[in-house]
Amino acid sequence: MDGPTTAPATRREQPAVAAANRRLHWACGSRPAPGWTNSDLKPGPGVELACDIRHGLPLPDDSFDYVASMHGLQEIPCLELVPVLRELRRVLKPAGVLRLGLPDLDRAIRAYVENDRGYFLIADEEVESLAGKLSVQMTWYGNSRTLLTYDFVAELAGKAGFAEIRRSRYRETASPYPGIVELDNRPKESFFVEAVK
Repeated sequence: MDGPTTAPATRREQPAVAAANRRLHWACGSRPAPGWTNSDLKPGPGVELACDIRHGLPLPDDSFDYVASMHGLQEIPCLELVPVLRELRRVLKPAGVLRLGLPDLDRAIRAYVENDRGYFLIADEEVESLAGKLSVQMTWYGNSRTLLTYDFVAELAGKAGFAEIRRSRYRETASPYPGIVELDNRPKESFFVEAVK
């Protein structure tokens, strides 16, 4: 049986987050990163902020130099993407940077059209057809709620108020924060984007 539930944290409730730690790992899942403030919907070891971003992060404005998230945004329903990006922008300091690594729909479609079965991570024992592999991988067994491309994310980030949006390469940044790429992973199936507040 689950333990007692608590009301969702509001932005006014501010947990003790180390002042020297000026980088947020949002949607960390079960892989919190040392040296980051780790946030996820589910509590767990190393997760300092267990909350639903859609209700607001329990942090003051302008808290972080940068925020990074790998394969988290696609789990947000489409109509809530701009508010979530606005919330991430809110906790960034002026000129702060948001870095996202996301499942690349464009690349998956190309692999499908070119009949590149090797691109897909779904084992034949699970799904044999190429169309099935495309569907299962892009929805990641039903966890992903929104399919994303760079152009779509750039549009959403612009609506959320980010001033500069740019495509990035795996483990490369145009920002003044070399540590922002530490969380990059899954380069074969991902695209990377940075947005400046």
